[in-house]
Amino acid sequence: MQPEKQQEVLKRLAFIEGHLQGVRRMVEDDKYCVDVLKQTFAVRRAIEKMEKLMLDGHLHTCVVEGIKDGRDDQVISELLDLYELANR
Repeated sequence: MQPEKQQEVLKRLAFIEGHLQGVRRMVEDDKYCVDVLKQTFAVRRAIEKMEKLMLDGHLHTCVVEGIKDGRDDQVISELLDLYELANR
């Protein structure tokens, strides 16, 4: 992973972890369910943004390098696996 992408991903993960801790506190404090669910939706969106960032980096580095190295079938297979996982 490119160093600048890695730093951005780590920053987003720290945000997500903090947000999840906040959700846990809300549940422990028996906060209103709708308020908790709104926060879980926000966590999901944050995870999706982090995944998009990682995928962008992967496509611009690992995928390009894999194709240049003649590993087209492996690269395509991995991308298809990711696509399938994302659509479960």
